[in-house]
Amino acid sequence: MEIHLLAIGTRMPKWIDDGFAEYSRRPGRDCKLVLKEIPSPRKSKSEEASRIKRLEGDLLMAAVPDGAYRVALDEKGKMHSTKSVAEKLSGWFDSHRRVAIIIGGADGLSDAALDSCNERWSLSRMTFPHSLVRVILAEQIYRAYSLLNNHPYHRE
Repeated sequence: MEIHLLAIGTRMPKWIDDGFAEYSRRPGRDCKLVLKEIPSPRKSKSEEASRIKRLEGDLLMAAVPDGAYRVALDEKGKMHSTKSVAEKLSGWFDSHRRVAIIIGGADGLSDAALDSCNERWSLSRMTFPHSLVRVILAEQIYRAYSLLNNHPYHRE
């Protein structure tokens, strides 16, 4: 199975790239984690956030692999425990070859992008820098994978 993290923004700090690389290499070959960075569209100071969200949403949706199950990150989405993420991962192994987890830009995702997704998740009630979300997701996917495989990384 492949899990594609699609994110707006390129040229992240080295520690973000290193953190993502560390956690994305940890799951086994049966769970490949792929990051696809989408360059942020050029914007002027006067452009409306809704227009930027629409542009970013269109770019992100165009990058979703064919047939992928789509999960949008959204502040109003459902929050999950580590166990429920592991259950989701287990279900994906059974029914989906590809999953796309979509991380919007600073203003979030457009309604059209959100509506085209199968699920909406929220990582927390807190707000995180979008660059850090990549590392958090990679770690949580590895944690869920380790839980499914009885690896001692996750502890109750």
